[in-house]
Amino acid sequence: MDYILQPWPWYVSGPLITLVMLLLIYFGKTFGMSTTLRTLCSIGGAGKYSDFFRFDWKAYRWNLVVVLGAIIGGYIAVTFLSDGSAIALNSQTVADLGQLGFNNAGEDLLPSEIYGWDNVLTIKGMAILIIAGFLVGFGTRYAGGCTSGHAITGLSNLQWPSLVAVVGFFIGGLIMTHFLLPLIFRQ
Repeated sequence: MDYILQPWPWYVSGPLITLVMLLLIYFGKTFGMSTTLRTLCSIGGAGKYSDFFRFDWKAYRWNLVVVLGAIIGGYIAVTFLSDGSAIALNSQTVADLGQLGFNNAGEDLLPSEIYGWDNVLTIKGMAILIIAGFLVGFGTRYAGGCTSGHAITGLSNLQWPSLVAVVGFFIGGLIMTHFLLPLIFRQ
């Protein structure tokens, strides 16, 4: 039973992702969370306010299964397949985050130093979330998709723009990790 509570090894999860991608390619579909979000916004009436959301969302109804699957899968994973232990982070990562003021690194998925209500409801906390949300939204639209869409669907279809986007995502992550995060949370 302890084996079930461990993360799935690459040789199980990798082929499952491959199987899903082959099925999507076979049926002429693409995968990406930003497409799903666009579909939800269109269903909600955002097309009245922006041409970007004015499209035949019914052709993308199947993609809403992704949202349902993420919700159900997340619930199953947390409720039945998790032993509640801390995330196994490298000790150097924990030390580096500790120097930035993250005291419980690895114990929670969302650090309270950013997402705790006492931090969110400050000027700095609101600024971080608003600016980050804008950059993610703008970046997703500018790149023509999100990380899951480009890294999973685009790369599996050998799309050059997706390779460029994924390299950009990694460069942006490195810049954030090594330069911006220390500037924002320096003590």
